[in-house]
Amino acid sequence: MATNGTPPGDTHALLLEILASIKSLRQDHAGLSSTVDAIEGRVNTLAGVKQLRDGIARDANQASPKIPPMVHRSRESITSLDSDGKDANADAPLSSSPPPRRPSTTSKIILTSYPGQSGVDPIPLKWGASDPRERGPVVVNRGSTTIRKRNAVGAHGGSYAIYYALAVGSQQLNTDHIPDFTNTEPAANIGPFPTWGDPKKIVAMDPLGHLAPWLFKDIIQKDHVDIRPTIAVTRAHMLLPELKESVVAGRVVPDGSICLNDQGELAVTKVAVEPVWYLPGIAERFNIDEGTLRRSLFENTGGSYPELITRGDIKVFLPPIGGLTVYIFGDPAKMSDEKLRLALRVHDECNGSDVFGSDICTCRPYLIFGIEEAVKEAQKGGSGVVIYFRKEGRALGEVTKYLVYNARKRGSDKASEYFKRTENIAGVKDMRFQSLMPDILHWLGIKKIDRMLSMSDMKHDAIVEQGIPILERVPIPDHLIPEDGKVEIDAKVHAGYFTTGRVMTLEELGSVQGRPWEDVDH
Repeated sequence: MATNGTPPGDTHALLLEILASIKSLRQDHAGLSSTVDAIEGRVNTLAGVKQLRDGIARDANQASPKIPPMVHRSRESITSLDSDGKDANADAPLSSSPPPRRPSTTSKIILTSYPGQSGVDPIPLKWGASDPRERGPVVVNRGSTTIRKRNAVGAHGGSYAIYYALAVGSQQLNTDHIPDFTNTEPAANIGPFPTWGDPKKIVAMDPLGHLAPWLFKDIIQKDHVDIRPTIAVTRAHMLLPELKESVVAGRVVPDGSICLNDQGELAVTKVAVEPVWYLPGIAERFNIDEGTLRRSLFENTGGSYPELITRGDIKVFLPPIGGLTVYIFGDPAKMSDEKLRLALRVHDECNGSDVFGSDICTCRPYLIFGIEEAVKEAQKGGSGVVIYFRKEGRALGEVTKYLVYNARKRGSDKASEYFKRTENIAGVKDMRFQSLMPDILHWLGIKKIDRMLSMSDMKHDAIVEQGIPILERVPIPDHLIPEDGKVEIDAKVHAGYFTTGRVMTLEELGSVQGRPWEDVDH
């Protein structure tokens, strides 16, 4: 029916014209919003770059230039970033399949934050303070009740943080989930030790990481802040076929406490540690300034952590790298007793050998030897410790490692060229940075090492430089070296690894050759 004498056709045309005008306004509004956000982002980025250029390390507490907060529309008025300013429902083709799940959060992406910004109120964190209340918790999660209280950059989980993001993105996990830590307390008491309050001794892990939910329970309950542990301590049994052989051979004798039975079953206390970096301390270890460290971490992770640049007030970073596991044989309390002997093996991950028995290196044989010697030291009334770092392929990664294997086997695979092939591919022969490794020893309260079950000069030097003496160095026994692993061990000894035997000349190294591939013509 026509209204006020307007013909029906004219009414329909007017409605279509009004609808088109509304759509045009909405697109213009969305475009303007996007432009304003882009300008704001560029201004803030320039402010952060200026702060970096001026030198973050010069005045750590100086706030970045404060950018007035922008006034935005309600969440419902902001169009999705993947819709190019168009109505997400307009002209959508009909489909029998359900549409992709959309997150419940706003489509506005906040790329970074700034000191003094409206709503940013980080919980105080004083690294190295001996009193936990003065020290404060590490807060990094981005849940709705926590995001403005963060005092750390990065995410929990180390190298597994990306899986957390996938779980959130696929709506299998709510970012506001608060863990229930009932009955998860450490299964053994470790510390506290004076080194926990020394900001120069521990810079690569949180010394309070195993106690955080309980030390700061009031903050969790009162302020609804998500505070999580970065260390977990548990107890378990360990079964390794080589330890059964050790029992049969009489090298290890079951005692019902450490070695439980004739199967070689071992009782062990285990500690899992996620990395937590105190940036000023990390920079000092590497003899660089904090600004250089932050910039390198930002630029060489694809710009993944812009707050490394814009938040000079935040000093803690949870990097997306693998952590470590400690295996303690005997009473954990004995590790810190200088009157008792301690045997230690520091081992860097080698999946191919440690798990699958590859014989191109000495990794699993040396690991098993380290475990056996640690057990025997504990049985004598001392302590045995094995620390397993996730640093596959000298922290170059398994892909690089296998490329090196290919180059070696398709070439001459001589000990004299062992490191050259790695450097040709990776540009460096080792990226494990052992200078950060002794932090876990300080956390465990270890003050001296009676038997160091390692030949590595880098590990030895890093530990000694941190003030922990090593009384004896124990190389891998010759009979445990696989035939194809002689290329590796002879090359390392020539390069500086400890040995009680003779060091080959470079000419002699040229005669040490690995097993060739049978299907490759050399």
